[in-house]
Amino acid sequence: MKSFNLHLYLVTDEAAKCRHGLLETVRKAVDGGVTIVQYRSTNPDAGTCYREALPIRDFLAARGVPFIVNNRIDLALALDADGVHIGQRDLPVPSVRAMIGPDKILGLSVSNMDQLRAVDASLVDYLGMGPVFPTISKLNAPPVLGVKGFAALASRSPLPVVAIGGLDAERARQVRATGTAAGIAAVSAICGAEDPEAAARALA
Repeated sequence: MKSFNLHLYLVTDEAAKCRHGLLETVRKAVDGGVTIVQYRSTNPDAGTCYREALPIRDFLAARGVPFIVNNRIDLALALDADGVHIGQRDLPVPSVRAMIGPDKILGLSVSNMDQLRAVDASLVDYLGMGPVFPTISKLNAPPVLGVKGFAALASRSPLPVVAIGGLDAERARQVRATGTAAGIAAVSAICGAEDPEAAARALA
């Protein structure tokens, strides 16, 4: 699978932070317009993550929404995920591409010009760029870019860019207005919402 729509990208939070549970949150978010979902968990227990992610994968497959796994190549392969998203401290891009093959989606996080210049656009499919605003969902995040900083960096990208970091509905509109983002990523804005479907619609 290599066809994907980055318009509204949900990155899942820990299940305990989702008011409606992880699977139900994903269901509601997709109903609200989410076009791609990344499963992200800090739980080191691969078996627990597999059991948690499997019904999410099955639901998304039935809806035709790509299912991406954050960082965990083993989990992505076991689940036959549509792709993997990695960060700057994860395995090298060429190694990950070799492991997942040419047909899976590969995303990479970048936060500055040096990282952007180092991107091999022949191996990576899209970039996650941020944080645009301060975020509570990721510890030790890189320096905040701001809307102007994001736009300046994203405009230099050879690949589609997803904005991430502290994005609510109003901030998402500001980022989209720059014309430099292929999509908006949300974590707590959807996962922590009382109504994930409405939250997704506001961001879409």
